[in-house]
Amino acid sequence: MEVVLLEDVKALGKKGQIVNVNDGYARNYILPKKLGIEATAKNLNDLKLQKANEARQAAEQLAAAKELADKLAESWVTLSIRAGEGGRAFGSVSGKEISSAIQSQLGYDIDKKKLILPEPLKTFGSHEVPIKLHKDVTAKLIVKVVES
Repeated sequence: MEVVLLEDVKALGKKGQIVNVNDGYARNYILPKKLGIEATAKNLNDLKLQKANEARQAAEQLAAAKELADKLAESWVTLSIRAGEGGRAFGSVSGKEISSAIQSQLGYDIDKKKLILPEPLKTFGSHEVPIKLHKDVTAKLIVKVVES
């Protein structure tokens, strides 16, 4: 029986491959565990349509991420922290605070996990913070830290 694999199967093949397997192996293992489907004309056509839809959605997500990156590159957020003795920063600005400032000041909902911030910002001034919006798109946002 010919089967189209929906997942990688060890010692059999990779996702998307059409493999020829014994009928019992297909009926008792591959099909019940949803590791593959029978390679009929209808199923092959459905898989082609599904792949086309996935490619279209991926292209739309990439375009949306690029558009958001352009908007973020032209804007900035301002955060204030308390100053200690001698004008030194008392505390720091974390990714969570930057994420909530982006939400309140710019109106974009960006998860704090997308911010590439190796350590919290502990100095006053402007800082360029990279934001990973998509696997191929990284935006740069200016974060201005001021004295409160």
